[in-house]
Amino acid sequence: MASSVLHQVLQSTCLFLLIIIVYCSPPEEPIKCSSRNTNCVITNSYGSFPDRATCRAGNVAYPRTEEELISVVSEATKARRKMKVATRYGHSIPKLVCPDGDNGLLISTKYLNRTLAIDVQSMTMSVESGVTLRQLINEAAKAGLALPYTPYWWGLTIGGLLSTGAHGSSLWGKGSAIHDYVVELTIVSPGKPEEGYAKVRRLDEHSSELDAARVSLGVLGVISKVTLKLQHIFKRSITLREKNDSDLADQVVSFGSKHEFADIAWYPSQRKAVYRIDDRVPSSRSGNGLYDYIPFRSSLTRELAAARTTEENQESASDANGKCLSAEVMTSSLQTLAYGLTNDGIAFTGYPVIGYQNRLQSSGTCLDSREDSMITACPWDPRIKGEYFFLAAFSIRLPVAKSFIQDVQKLVTLEPKALCVLGQYNGVLIRYVKGSSAYLGKEEEALDFDMTFYRSRDPMTPRLYEDILEEIEQLAVFKYGGLPHWGKNRNIAFDGAIKKYKNAGEFLKVKDVYDPMGLFSSEWTDQVLGLKGNVTLVKEGCALEGLCICSLDIHCAPSEGYFCRPGKVYKEARVCTKVKK
Repeated sequence: MASSVLHQVLQSTCLFLLIIIVYCSPPEEPIKCSSRNTNCVITNSYGSFPDRATCRAGNVAYPRTEEELISVVSEATKARRKMKVATRYGHSIPKLVCPDGDNGLLISTKYLNRTLAIDVQSMTMSVESGVTLRQLINEAAKAGLALPYTPYWWGLTIGGLLSTGAHGSSLWGKGSAIHDYVVELTIVSPGKPEEGYAKVRRLDEHSSELDAARVSLGVLGVISKVTLKLQHIFKRSITLREKNDSDLADQVVSFGSKHEFADIAWYPSQRKAVYRIDDRVPSSRSGNGLYDYIPFRSSLTRELAAARTTEENQESASDANGKCLSAEVMTSSLQTLAYGLTNDGIAFTGYPVIGYQNRLQSSGTCLDSREDSMITACPWDPRIKGEYFFLAAFSIRLPVAKSFIQDVQKLVTLEPKALCVLGQYNGVLIRYVKGSSAYLGKEEEALDFDMTFYRSRDPMTPRLYEDILEEIEQLAVFKYGGLPHWGKNRNIAFDGAIKKYKNAGEFLKVKDVYDPMGLFSSEWTDQVLGLKGNVTLVKEGCALEGLCICSLDIHCAPSEGYFCRPGKVYKEARVCTKVKK
């Protein structure tokens, strides 16, 4: 496995590496229809929702202008059809794009992808909601402007990332969430008959409803246009420094206040953390650095299949040593290659890496590729045997983040090899987020913890150290009141989450005004918003997939030796534990 992982990191990229250019298969469309855009199925870029449900729709519309969008919403409202907005790549893990029933309407923003205006003097940029983050970054740079903070993956659309509250990492300025840089937003919602069954609202910073529309989960209507406040383009200096994690809990808060673009990659079972020392520097500093993050590049599908097979074999054999070896090889290889940082766009010659904001803030070259018959692909492309994983992401308030980290470290002390499973997916990414005025944004300054880990193709198959990962999830969400990332997570992260938002009632008032018939809502969003039922699904094996918290052994996998037991550190947790005979 060690040589396979190392070979994957060194060889399976689709940019310049060792002066070889490899082209890659771009991802598929998330929407597939039988004919003439009817009888459709929609999924996400990973090919699976948390409950593995198949989401169907009657048809899909592809408006190319705001006028066409208004017409689409009008016709559907008149017919009282359920509607859902779909983006170009579909990166939301939960079922936010899934309409109720089989006759719903999908409204794709694929062709609403134009830059409408750039005002250098006011430093604003207006785009249609289907514009990708990559497009926005590039177009702004041409005008000498930049978004100060962005998510690290550039395949998100502006409408999609706003609707799910996507963010980068910073406690500085207004913080790292893009929705806090929105100064104007146009949204098309269902209207009354006298309004032509569609209503267009143009909100600005003086509109009280903008804080509802900034993070909307797609239930207020279709975002048509967004205007963002930018800054003059600037340079950054990045140094990645590895340290022992023994003082991580004590250092994590102060580190974010010292460095504007700080983040931390934490490898709990390896007892180390990689600190990103990342700050603005004068534009006169030499350097034309580029960040082409290696896990976001395309890989040779045969290497991905080999790595997945090895991972599956390790799981079936409960091979913790193999997991730890794979994790160590992966992390040391990524560190050797500076995670994809180069000083000039070609080679890494040492830290610091200095370059312009647009070249360092976001990556995703596996989207920028030619068709090559699946010789290469994004590592998570569902058409191949590649990565298949869960992704948990939650924000924990700064005052209690230290205690959360210490609890995780206690679990590692009890089970030293347990979190090697995270090391195979580059550890726990810790990012900094600031409190927002958005009703469904983060409530206050917090640390965001992102954990990616193995998922079986068989929903009834438990994972190695299933109980430890479940306990961390429950620690974060329940003991420490963590807020879920709206576009990530398994079902249990959303259990009662809406009650943690002090302005949830204000959001629901706006929702009732914008869409009184609930045409942009679904069973899933009603459950998440606390309007109807619960997000948990209680059935045999439900805890294995995060669809429920176990209360009975049958919710785990008793035939495989996994039974519902209390947590090891957080005794209130209920987790699927392998009981030795």
